[in-house]
Amino acid sequence: MVTILLVDDHPSVGEGTKQRLEREADFQVTVVESGTEALSLLAQGYLFDLMLFDLNMPVINGLELTRRIIESNPDALILIYTGFDIAPNFNILIEAGVSGFVNKATSWARLINIIRCALEGETVLPTALVKELRRTDIKVPVGSNGSLEHISINQREQVILQEIAQGKSNKEIAAMMFMSQRMIEYNLTKIFEKLNVSSRSEAITEAKKHGLVQEAKFE
Repeated sequence: MVTILLVDDHPSVGEGTKQRLEREADFQVTVVESGTEALSLLAQGYLFDLMLFDLNMPVINGLELTRRIIESNPDALILIYTGFDIAPNFNILIEAGVSGFVNKATSWARLINIIRCALEGETVLPTALVKELRRTDIKVPVGSNGSLEHISINQREQVILQEIAQGKSNKEIAAMMFMSQRMIEYNLTKIFEKLNVSSRSEAITEAKKHGLVQEAKFE
C-alpha cells in the first residue's frame, strides 16, 4: 500500500483529491489542513511514502513545511500541489528539497502518473520549468578599460532586483517568494555588496546599467 499525506488548507480540495486518489487500489491518503498538523503527525511517528503540499497556506506554507521536513528527513518524497505559478520560485523550491510539481488544474490521470513516477525516483516537469534548470548565475563585466572583474548575480537575487525595481516592499517580496523578511533583507545586503551600492535606488540604477532587470518593468 502506498501511503500519501496531502496537506491543503481547502477542505473540499483535500477531500476531493483523497477520494479520487483512493480509487487507485494501492493508494491510501491522509488529509490535513495545515503544516502544523502535518508536522504533528510526523512527530508522532507516522510514515508516508509520498507527501503532497499546497504551496500557499497560512502560518506554514508549502515551502517552509518542505524545508522543515527535509531538514529532519532528507529522503522525504515531497510534491508541490498548487494552482499558483511556481516558476518565480522554482529554484528555491528545488533547493528546499521538492521532488516535483503538480498543477491542481492537471488531469487526474496525469496527477496519478506524476505520483507513480515520483515513487519510482523519477520527476515529471513541464518544459518551461526544465528550462529554468539550465539557468546559472549571471555574470556581467564591471569597471572600465576591459576590466576582468565580474558581478555574479544568481536567479534569486535577480528576482529580488526585479521586484524592488517595481517598487515592492520587503514584506511583499517575502510573501511572493515564500521567504521570511529577514531572508529578503539578507539577500538585499548581498546584492548591495555585489553592486557596490548602499540603497535600493542605486541598486536599481546599477541593475539597469548591467541589464539585470527588464526595462519594460519601468514603463
